[in-house]
Order: sequence, then C-alpha cells, then structure tokens
Amino acid sequence: MHSPLDSMVYIVDDDISVREGMAWLLRTRRLMSESFESAEAFMQMLDTRGKVLPEQVGCILLDVRMPGLSGLALFEQLMASGIAKAWPVIFLTGHADVPTAVDSVKRGAFDFCEKPFSDNALVDRIEQALNLSHERLMARHQQHLLQSRLGELTERERDVMRLVVEGLPNKLIADQLDISVRTVEVHRSRVFDKMEVKSAVELANLLRALD
Repeated sequence: MHSPLDSMVYIVDDDISVREGMAWLLRTRRLMSESFESAEAFMQMLDTRGKVLPEQVGCILLDVRMPGLSGLALFEQLMASGIAKAWPVIFLTGHADVPTAVDSVKRGAFDFCEKPFSDNALVDRIEQALNLSHERLMARHQQHLLQSRLGELTERERDVMRLVVEGLPNKLIADQLDISVRTVEVHRSRVFDKMEVKSAVELANLLRALD
C-alpha cells in the first residue's frame, strides 16, 4: 500500500466547479491533486517534464468532452506513450458519453464515472487506481533492476546462465561450451551472485518475470 502523500491525482476538466469540487473532495481523504482546465494544459505539464514515464504514483481524472483536444484524444496519446499504464485513467462522463467511456475502458482506461457521481464511490475507485499505479511502478522498477543486473554479466556468464536455466547439469554445460566443469562452477556462482539468486529455479523465475 502506498502513502497518499506520495501520490498525485490529476484532474483534467474544463469545468472549474468540477475541478474545485474534486480537489476539495480529495483533500478530505488526504489525497493530493493538480488541476488542468484542458487536455492541452495537461500535455504542456508533461512536456515540461520531458514526457518521461512517471516515477510518482498517480492517476488521471479525465473529462470526455472538452473544447480543443478531447479527453478521448488525450487518452489515445497517453496510451501510446505508456503514461496511461503508469497513471490509470478514470473518465468523467455525461450520460450521452457512457458508451464511448465503456469502449475506452475496453481499450485500457481504468474506469469511468458518470456525472453526477457518488463522491465516496469515485474516491474509492481513485484509491484503487492509485494502488494499481503503485504496483505497476514497482514492477517497472524491478524490471529495471533485473535489466541492470543482466547488463553486468559477461558473454560467457550469459552462455552459462542460459544452459543453467534450461536445467543442464554442470558436466553437460561444460561439454557444450567446451570448458572445464570447474570453470562452469565459477561462472555459475558469479551469475547467481550478480542476479542475486540462490538456485536455478529462482533464476528461471526471475527471468520469466522479466519476459
């Protein structure tokens, strides 16, 4: 579970009353928020950050219909950039836009909430979206760590690792790579140390998670 102080809810809606009301509601649940009057303003904020994938836990409350760039068009950009995966999107929609919002959920949005919405139900979904964001960011961080560890392996250590994961004993690995059993043992030990595992099974599971 993440801390509310480590997360941010981004409210993108052209209606100032919605933005202010949502910000107040979130404060009552100790959730921080930033508000944007348009999709363009939100994109400008991302531009200032270099459009890098987020490191902070967050989610996006996104109005479907807005002047200029619509919420749906912004959602497509967020999906393409990977930001919508790190920051789940909850659409705020009027009755007429419900079918469109449902379709967006099928394409990757976290959920939609029809106006007028139940305050408690919406905040509950926001907290669930933030938890999902936390899980995804942690998973991405773990993948980066694994990639870094893999990058420390020599070419020969990678050869040994591949055969270890296939379940081959040291003698067969030595035969395949035309090296001594003792050399295999040394490389195997170094692979385990660098990958921070204690067994071939643990190593295989780690690499499977990376894939």
